[in-house]
Amino acid sequence: MLINARLPLPRKVLLRLRSILLVVMLTVLALPLGGLYFFRIYENELVQQTELELISQAAALSATFRQMVRDQAEGNDYGYVLLTGDLGRGYRSTGSDPELAAQDYQPVTPTTDLIAPIDLPRPAARPSTHATDAVASRVGSRMKRIVQDMQQTTLSGVRLLDMNGTVIAGREEVGLSLAHIAEVKQALQGQYASVIRQRVSDEPPPPLYSISRGTNIRVFMAFPVVEAGRLQGVIYLSRTPTNIIKHLYAVKETVALATLSLLVVAVLLVLFVSSTISRPIRELLRQTERVRNGEQREIAPLQHPVTQEVAQLSDSFVGMSHALAERSDYLRRFATHVSHEFKTPLTSMQGALELLLDHLDSMPAERSQHFINNLLADTQRLKLLVNRLLELARADALEPSKQTSILSETFKALQNRYQERGLSLLLPQGVPECRLAIAPDALESIFSNLFDNSVQHGATGITVSTHVQEQWLTVHVQDNGEGISPANRDKIFTPFFTTKRSSGGTGLGLEIIASLLKAYGGSIRLGESETGAMFVLELLLDKT
Repeated sequence: MLINARLPLPRKVLLRLRSILLVVMLTVLALPLGGLYFFRIYENELVQQTELELISQAAALSATFRQMVRDQAEGNDYGYVLLTGDLGRGYRSTGSDPELAAQDYQPVTPTTDLIAPIDLPRPAARPSTHATDAVASRVGSRMKRIVQDMQQTTLSGVRLLDMNGTVIAGREEVGLSLAHIAEVKQALQGQYASVIRQRVSDEPPPPLYSISRGTNIRVFMAFPVVEAGRLQGVIYLSRTPTNIIKHLYAVKETVALATLSLLVVAVLLVLFVSSTISRPIRELLRQTERVRNGEQREIAPLQHPVTQEVAQLSDSFVGMSHALAERSDYLRRFATHVSHEFKTPLTSMQGALELLLDHLDSMPAERSQHFINNLLADTQRLKLLVNRLLELARADALEPSKQTSILSETFKALQNRYQERGLSLLLPQGVPECRLAIAPDALESIFSNLFDNSVQHGATGITVSTHVQEQWLTVHVQDNGEGISPANRDKIFTPFFTTKRSSGGTGLGLEIIASLLKAYGGSIRLGESETGAMFVLELLLDKT
């Protein structure tokens, strides 16, 4: 009996399981990396925000510085005049256009970046090699209180420098020179400069702060004080950026929202994996459990397998389940037929033996011999039936070999054998010499059973025709026997069905042929014929 597994149902485009796992793994990897990247960007924003605050403070101090220089030049608020003639006499030129500087805005934007290398700690101040400018010295003296008040609020380090880089106001280093420091040197040329330097601290940072780079740095900026294109001094400020841990605590609501968002993403990933992998597999497990418990006959294909691998697994389970169900039905029907085939001769043998046992002494010799002949006939039938069943079992359990055969050689071996039994074989001219992917003994057994079937139905001649197409060899076997009635055409491949039971037919010949052909990828069917019977066999060609 041929068992045909169900073809897989057409489905829309499915994802690959490895693609889903790759996406999930990359997402899981991207979450911490994205968090770290966000952490660094956020920390860099804090540094630039610190620099922006220093710029604002320096701009205010610079405006105050310039105004005090003007007041000294005009004698306002002091009661005396320190400068005569042109404002800025004796001050260093910056090379810029005074008129352009007075008319255009000159915004200063943050330039620090944590990605860039961090400079060494700020060098120590050195003794000044220039005399402190008198005007700048008085401005520094007047702004000392302003600087101190501002430091108490902003916590910034403040140094006011004259046009030579000498400190004129600040809590420390007054009278010393900072002109050798890179950012101050650039500011003395009239250009704004900022830099991130390593922070020198006497106290070790807390362990939790070690993940923050901002705890070990300090932002320094030098802001030139320029009036009418001439440098009057430098505002030198520094400050440690706000610690990111403290800042995150200050915006803990936003952090909590971000954390909740990450948790939602993680939950969505779990649900995604569950829906694409776990759910279809659980559905297959439930179906197999129901099949095992007898609650379901076959496994149904999954409606939404999502991935190609799960879809293939589902199709394999469905095909296997369908094949097992057909095999189970086949075995049940086969067992019913076998029991019937054995029951009839055994019942006859039992009846004959009982009559012989009861009436052997009074029974005539001719009658007793008749019963004994019937017993022998039934014994021979059972023996033949057992042999055919064994032959069918071997055909069903046959493991195909790598052997090949040639059809013409098989026909030559069978021609003489069946000619002695009154069956002539008419072969076409030039039978194909192509090799078939089937063992010689299996091919000989197929045609032997087919020819035996023709002999039992009164055939005296068989005509064979062949046709090669692609990877198949089609063989038409036509005999001139009694033929097959329309009522029996659908029954001839049913096990144990035969119209020649009285002449030794078992009804297993075609079943054995079908099983042998199935093992080697071939098939057999009943063809249309006006006289006799015609069978069409398809044999796989050997392509090796």
